[in-house]
Amino acid sequence: MKRALSVVMSLLGVGYTATTTERLNLPPLETVAHVDLDRYLGTWYEIANFPQSFQKGCTATTANYALRDDGEIDVVNACRKDSVEGPEKVARGRARVVDTSTNAKLEVSFFRPFWGDYWVIDLGADYEYAVVGHPSRDYLWILSRTPTMAPDVYDAIVARLAGMGYETGRLVRTVQAVGR
Repeated sequence: MKRALSVVMSLLGVGYTATTTERLNLPPLETVAHVDLDRYLGTWYEIANFPQSFQKGCTATTANYALRDDGEIDVVNACRKDSVEGPEKVARGRARVVDTSTNAKLEVSFFRPFWGDYWVIDLGADYEYAVVGHPSRDYLWILSRTPTMAPDVYDAIVARLAGMGYETGRLVRTVQAVGR
């Protein structure tokens, strides 16, 4: 019985990879002080991200958020596959606020019953940009209300992210269909 338990425990440990936060022994990730959800709703253009398998081949990526009658948020992520003229790929999900004191910590689900952390960690004063991260620091998206972002704004965001412990060299700029 001890041997079987040992084998099961070993198997459970296989495949575990330390998160960036754990690997670099970073302090807990902080969010912005407050998010006005009414101002946050609407369309965002992805400017850059940490590449993820579920976004492979995506260009011209957008996210649209709309308040539901039940207080949750409809999430519609869309992209064009392999080029800005490629076929559209759409993922529909929902989000819910988990920290109502700030509205900066949400969870999002595209495959119920699974929910993932969605934390607003940087936000423009006029909601012209937002940065979404995860407490592991393994997921990251820089979003803008427009398909492009001024280089000085982008560089300042990246500098703040480096100060938060993000490995900013992993960021990949998203090709947007400007003028479409």
